[in-house]
Amino acid sequence: MPPRRARPARLLGGRPAAGRHAGRGRVPSRRARVGGGLGPRPRGSLRRAGHNGGVRQRSVTILGSTGSIGTQAIQVVRAHPDRFRVRALAAGGSDVRLLARQAVALDVAQVALARDEAATRAALEDALVEEAAAAGRTAYRPEVLTGPEAATTVAGNGVDVVLNGITGSIGLRPTLAALAAGSTLALANKESLIVGGPIVRAAAAPGQIVPVDSEHSAIAQSLRGGRRGEVRRLVLTASGGPFRGRSRAELEQVTPQEALRHPNFAMGRVITTNSATLVNKGLEVIEAHLLFDVDIDDIDVVVHPQQQIHSMVEFHDGSTIAQLGPPRMLVPIGLGLSWPERLEDVDEPCDWSRASTWEFHPLDHEAFPAVRLAERVGREGGTFPAVYNAANEEAVEAFHDRRLPFTGIVDVVERVVDEHACGNRTGAPEVELTVDRVLAADAWARRAAADRIAATHDLKELSR
Repeated sequence: MPPRRARPARLLGGRPAAGRHAGRGRVPSRRARVGGGLGPRPRGSLRRAGHNGGVRQRSVTILGSTGSIGTQAIQVVRAHPDRFRVRALAAGGSDVRLLARQAVALDVAQVALARDEAATRAALEDALVEEAAAAGRTAYRPEVLTGPEAATTVAGNGVDVVLNGITGSIGLRPTLAALAAGSTLALANKESLIVGGPIVRAAAAPGQIVPVDSEHSAIAQSLRGGRRGEVRRLVLTASGGPFRGRSRAELEQVTPQEALRHPNFAMGRVITTNSATLVNKGLEVIEAHLLFDVDIDDIDVVVHPQQQIHSMVEFHDGSTIAQLGPPRMLVPIGLGLSWPERLEDVDEPCDWSRASTWEFHPLDHEAFPAVRLAERVGREGGTFPAVYNAANEEAVEAFHDRRLPFTGIVDVVERVVDEHACGNRTGAPEVELTVDRVLAADAWARRAAADRIAATHDLKELSR
């Protein structure tokens, strides 16, 4: 029997409908088409000449600016001032000093803070005054927004590009706000697409979503080399994490400190832990399924410890096109901001004059069951991905609080998914998915996970 042919969404040639930036006559597309053109030139944009030649400067909003993706995005933007002008920044509030320093350096008009405490707002405003004075710009006063909807507000301001680098499902509303405003969405917040699924796809016009995850950026680039009907399967690469080669029994004793030692990337706590459990790779399978409209069964994962090949596309003639580069995020971020164009000198290329060895291994699903579970969740659709993601976030926190062993993270997620399958049919295809249903499933999964974690912790205490 010949293999099924994957049907990825067309990446090139699609453009948002005319008039999107003016907000007139917007008809959501049935499916999000990824990574195509940027649509009509927004009002107020500039055309400047720089070392990249005559280009239109793009206005940008960066969500999650103090995190790993956000700080690297600012690095890219500052290296290409002729290409980008940052209008707003948003952050959670854990580092108001860094947020203030970024705001002053980029001269942004708005700063959004998720935390709504008076003390945090005051700390940010004080930091802005001090950083502005240090830069000799004592008159600088950006608009400061605080609260859980602050990021959503700045995401909907209608800039050319919104980079969503928020971690977790709280990025869903900002994602939808950016799409509704007609902005190109450079998507690093995979969770918003995963939990929002068809809601996000329906909200996006052709070419409006550009992936920033290195694996999905690699697929988008590789798909330029063939037609949609020629694709057989997608292959996501995984480093294998810091515990590649360990058995499940050996993983029982993993500590939080060990889980945060990713072999290649410097990332935040949640995503680094997800990389160690391979939950992140499971989420990426669902993300690829939604981004490129490819069946779950036509998406494979292979362990590639060196992480030089970021992902591959296999075509039906037997050929494979892969995207290669250093195991860093600068190029995917740069492409997310400038797609479909490439920026100059974003990162160092591979050194082909040096001898090197690249390895590829099958994934050990017994030791790392997260990917198989994610495949099941992706097939179910509906609210199942939201449940998978929310239960995992709760389990990761419990692991770092030492209330759960490392292997207990995915165990808890699986039990919550099973419970959802038995008692909650909002994941059924015939039930219309809405933002409220997604958020309700998210909240339910967190409670269910907390109950499972508490029971596991109590049993552990009793056994001592």
